[in-house]
Amino acid sequence: METTALFSYSYSKPPLTQTLTFPHYRPANPSTISLSRTKLHSRTRPFTIQCTLTRDQKEEIVGKVKTLLEGCCFMAVIDYTGFTVKNFQDLRKSLPEKSKLFVAKNRLVYKAIEPTSFAPLRPCMKGMNAYLFVYSEEIPEAIKPYRKFQEESKVENDFLGAVFEGKFYAPEDFKQLETMPTREELYAKVLGALQSPAIGLVTTLQAPARDVLMVLKAYVKKLEDESGGGGQ
Repeated sequence: METTALFSYSYSKPPLTQTLTFPHYRPANPSTISLSRTKLHSRTRPFTIQCTLTRDQKEEIVGKVKTLLEGCCFMAVIDYTGFTVKNFQDLRKSLPEKSKLFVAKNRLVYKAIEPTSFAPLRPCMKGMNAYLFVYSEEIPEAIKPYRKFQEESKVENDFLGAVFEGKFYAPEDFKQLETMPTREELYAKVLGALQSPAIGLVTTLQAPARDVLMVLKAYVKKLEDESGGGGQ
């Protein structure tokens, strides 16, 4: 059974010719592609491409998402309704090296994440979505580029949700993600706790499990670095 994929791009003054490339959408029969332009009451003209996907092409996309999930620490859903091609280009350029942006049909993305810890994203997977994959535990640094993009591009589209360590974060919960301590801050915290009276260590151990784990990891790494440095 074939599925129709719909992509819309808006621009004020379309050029005489325009070429759009979609590496994951290669219809077996070119005649299944239809292009249409409709003049709206505003100055914006939507450019729409419709094409069908074969079973092999859908499986290819699911496989791509599974590959993106490998080593992924944080996954978020972004509503890209109304984005222009330039918006996408600017957003991709703003992302750090350990982040990737991917666009595909919600149903195919969910098929890939269903058996994983990212399955709680299911309620967000409606409408036109882009998926952000982050391969670092420095979550505030991963979110910051999108906030900057929102400000500079003056777009109101926001995160629809995210999953970190198996926990779902709704849009109103993103403040928690954006204020998480960095690795350096946790590193300073463990050093302070170990150098302070016992009550300091007790306070640290009463922190959320994730913070304690990262603190211990940071301390172990410090010991390993010192040990390695001493042997040179």
